[in-house]
Amino acid sequence: MFSQPVLFLLILLAVGFIAKNQSLLIAVGCLLVIKLLGLESKLLPTIGTKGINWGVTVITIAVLVPIATGEIGFKQLADALKSSYAWIALGAGVAVALIAKNGLTLLAEDPHITAALVFGTILAVSLFNGVAVGPLIGAGIAYIAMQVVKLFSS
Repeated sequence: MFSQPVLFLLILLAVGFIAKNQSLLIAVGCLLVIKLLGLESKLLPTIGTKGINWGVTVITIAVLVPIATGEIGFKQLADALKSSYAWIALGAGVAVALIAKNGLTLLAEDPHITAALVFGTILAVSLFNGVAVGPLIGAGIAYIAMQVVKLFSS
């Protein structure tokens, strides 16, 4: 008989397959392998506490690759900053980092919200061809919305 966590992961695996979401398939597959090998008590607590930081590090490395390869240098940066679109992108980068910071705060203070965020992401990916950008941005947006609701309900 399947335990509830395994059944839930299998459902998510099916959703990932239907939605053709490679990230979800890999993530669920890894978790299922960890559970089936009986390594969950050793690995899942560490992944749960440090996984987001590892993911942010991998994303940061990927974003910095063009600098490391020489595709982007000081000349390209100076040229880009002459464009109004570059300044919009710069502002968007700052905004999204601050939103993600609030998301990290929300996930730390209210971890059960992760289930709703994951479900919302899965719905958007499977029904609307969205892109799963991770729980931090979603949590950050939720945090801001919650603060607005708090402001008007006080």
